[in-house]
Amino acid sequence: MTPEPVLTPARLASAYSYAAYRQLIDNLLEEGRTTGPQQSEFLTHYTRLNVQRMERLDKTVRLLPELAEAAASLRGHYEWLILTEGWCGDAAQIVPVLEAVAQASGGKITTHYLLRDDNPDLMDRYLTAGGRAIPKLVVLHADTLAEAAQWGPRPAPAQTLYLDLKARQVPFEEASTALHTWYAKD
Repeated sequence: MTPEPVLTPARLASAYSYAAYRQLIDNLLEEGRTTGPQQSEFLTHYTRLNVQRMERLDKTVRLLPELAEAAASLRGHYEWLILTEGWCGDAAQIVPVLEAVAQASGGKITTHYLLRDDNPDLMDRYLTAGGRAIPKLVVLHADTLAEAAQWGPRPAPAQTLYLDLKARQVPFEEASTALHTWYAKD
């Protein structure tokens, strides 16, 4: 039995490249907006911070040599479907790293970015503890678009920190600062 494709080739082709995803965010910010149907000064503010985070990471991310080697040594070709939004702080910290891994693969990994809130049917297939947590990476076999693996929304130590902060009902600003401090140190 052949595994079912996660999405059609046409839908995958409609996804954003990394450059187009970043440009979309910049264009929306010029209009005082962010991605997704929910619009607020709060989300726009975080989107501006996230652009700064992504710009910094685009310039400074260095993959561990063993990760870069593993990406370059892949035997097959993969399509990485990344569900994200411009306002998401975790996405801002992780998406540039995912893109760096794809670049290190020498063409064996191609990234495709879809917005979480524009693709609820896909997002609902990849819930985290019942929630639409992002970013979510879905690794697809390039020839069949069947799922090979999935990952997200954040590295295990960051997820543990997040769950602890949530359980203690730490206010958003304080929790956000703690999580982004973790990212900055890792």
